[in-house]
Amino acid sequence: MHGTTSHRLNSDDPKVDRRGSDAVKHVPGHDDPALTVRGLVKRYGEHTAVDGLHLELRRGEILALLGPNGAGKTTTVEICEGFAAPDEGSVRVLGLDPRSDNDELRRRIGVMLQGGGAYPGARTEEMLRLVASYSADPIDTDWLLGALGLTDVRRTSFRRLSGGQQQRLSLACAIVGRPEMVFLDEPTAGLDAHARLVVWDLVDRLRADGVSVLLTTHLMDEAEELADKVVIIDRGRCVAAGTPADLTSRGAENELRFTAPRGLDLTMLELALPEDYHCSESAPGTYLVVGKVTPQVLATVTAWCAKINVLATDLRVETRSLEDVFLDLTGRALRS
Repeated sequence: MHGTTSHRLNSDDPKVDRRGSDAVKHVPGHDDPALTVRGLVKRYGEHTAVDGLHLELRRGEILALLGPNGAGKTTTVEICEGFAAPDEGSVRVLGLDPRSDNDELRRRIGVMLQGGGAYPGARTEEMLRLVASYSADPIDTDWLLGALGLTDVRRTSFRRLSGGQQQRLSLACAIVGRPEMVFLDEPTAGLDAHARLVVWDLVDRLRADGVSVLLTTHLMDEAEELADKVVIIDRGRCVAAGTPADLTSRGAENELRFTAPRGLDLTMLELALPEDYHCSESAPGTYLVVGKVTPQVLATVTAWCAKINVLATDLRVETRSLEDVFLDLTGRALRS
């Protein structure tokens, strides 16, 4: 992990929980899911953006919704937030209908928009205080600005913030009202490595406070690090679901991966292996041997590398990254 802490969001001292015992509005461990999506269908003309999707997010969990461009992620999230209506199926967020119960739901959820959603001329501190004023029990805005590294730009207008600072302000606005559920759209887009870790830590604290999080991201390591559950969708349908560990372990017992210079001719390696084994360059410089991995197979691969004077690194048996799974399921071609 990345050094997460167990203290809660509104605390400038890691030893002090200033939120109080009644900070989380829902009952911890409540049996009802925070989000339930059943048979969701959404069409735009003849194009079906979402095609019979099922989702479930438990209280106090993080669900990462992944998919290539055009897979239906944004449409699904917009329906869950109440910005669009489904053509078929049902959606319940905190037990409420996002459309008919929208006024009540707005008070209980936080939404982080990719574009920031702030007034261009509003100053950082002014914007956050305005959003906080809508809540009966907001997080201390000074603490939140400090936690997200925005104190030095508190008097800077939104339009003059860097892209990363706008992202962090958008996140602050999404959580300042102590929501029971948060929708995070690409929360670390445009952030440097240090800022990413700060945001990851804050998202971890949301979960520790019992907040449910629906996360969309193109960063597979982010989903693997943060999510309790992952759902991968493609062309509006679910193609895989489970914990990151479940998804990365499926089928990997018959795979050997290693890193070497790109563009190697694998013909002689395949001839040296048993007949039913297959070799490929799954990504530039990343090689995959499919077949039961035995000590003899491992020895064959390393001997072949030595014979062609290539140093194989990062040999991995029975493990795949979430990015490997994602690309295997959704393909490797670019999409608009």
